Amino acid sequence: MKTKMIVRTTLALGTCLCFVSVASAQDSGAPPPPVTTGPKVQLAILLDTSSSMDGLIEQAKNQLWKVVNTFIAARQNGQAPHVEVALYEYGNNGLAADTHWIRRIQPLTRDLDKISEELFRLKTNGGEEYCGEVIRKAVDDLAWDRDSNTYKAIFIAGNEPFTQGPVDPLQACKEAVSKGIIVNPIHCGPEAAGIAGKWRDGALAADGSFLIIDSDKAVVHVQAPQDAEIVKLNTQLNQTYIAYGKHAAEASSNQMAQDANSMRSATSGAAVQRAVSKASQNYFNSSWDLVDAKRDNGFDINKIPKDDLPENMRNMDEAARLAFIDEKAKQRADLQQHILQLNHDRDAYVAEKLKRENPSGTDTLDSAMTKTVRSQASAKGYKFE
Repeated sequence: MKTKMIVRTTLALGTCLCFVSVASAQDSGAPPPPVTTGPKVQLAILLDTSSSMDGLIEQAKNQLWKVVNTFIAARQNGQAPHVEVALYEYGNNGLAADTHWIRRIQPLTRDLDKISEELFRLKTNGGEEYCGEVIRKAVDDLAWDRDSNTYKAIFIAGNEPFTQGPVDPLQACKEAVSKGIIVNPIHCGPEAAGIAGKWRDGALAADGSFLIIDSDKAVVHVQAPQDAEIVKLNTQLNQTYIAYGKHAAEASSNQMAQDANSMRSATSGAAVQRAVSKASQNYFNSSWDLVDAKRDNGFDINKIPKDDLPENMRNMDEAARLAFIDEKAKQRADLQQHILQLNHDRDAYVAEKLKRENPSGTDTLDSAMTKTVRSQASAKGYKFE
């Protein structure tokens, strides 16, 4: 049955992206082991980076972590999924004309620090905005999972007519649906303009939701008593990472840089949401962190060259190395458990505050987006605890 939901609410993209920010951990338990097999969620975010879209980019980079946090407490057949995110930009004259001003920034990846880094690098510039072309590229180029139970979705945001360019966007949407990929068009502007520009038609063709946002609206973050402690624990969490390999310094430095980026806008709540992400199964860095690597299948400390280990581990024997990793893993699990419990309490506080401020019971911005993701992911067998 096709999902043809139209959200007739003016939304900030921070809320729009938090369509996948429905649930945080609902218990105080430590995060489950990393998911390398089992349920998977794949999300491609396609952003218009033409000259009028600075507000869109600002919202997107501050709300990435809400995108991921939706699925912390989601379960499919009793299993937590892992989330992969891809990122495209389009409509930017700074890109190559022979690519129709489209760039795949990152393929589907679990490297959330890299996605965050690239979002903060985005710059706007005027250009032709070819929605059909970028949707088709995302459908054709990304490594979409073939499992019909995988929740696969494209979210494309822009403000010019949906129909520009050499590729019919409705046909591109139909091609996406044929591969089990939902397309959610997000019009940055008035509803009437989005309908006239055929954005709603794209949603109807692609089993998706037609979303309307105010891309210039600041993201509103409800301050909670738990926020400061969550951010403080995130700093301690960083001390549990054991960087290894040829790119250890670079990866560790980028982790810190993305923490700093999340702190840039105190009103967006990005620092809190990033910390919660880092306390979940979806922040997984086995390529450069020994704690995560040890939790992955096939780990063998003896296969790692001595020079690729941190200096303080090079003269340890095997038993001492494993004990050192295990101690850091225990410290991390304790911190993650604490963060998730605080976030559970935080959610309860925010829900009560919003209830008091919105006594009529009408949808808040967050709840409008919650309906979208719950409808789509639930059709794939997800249950939100």
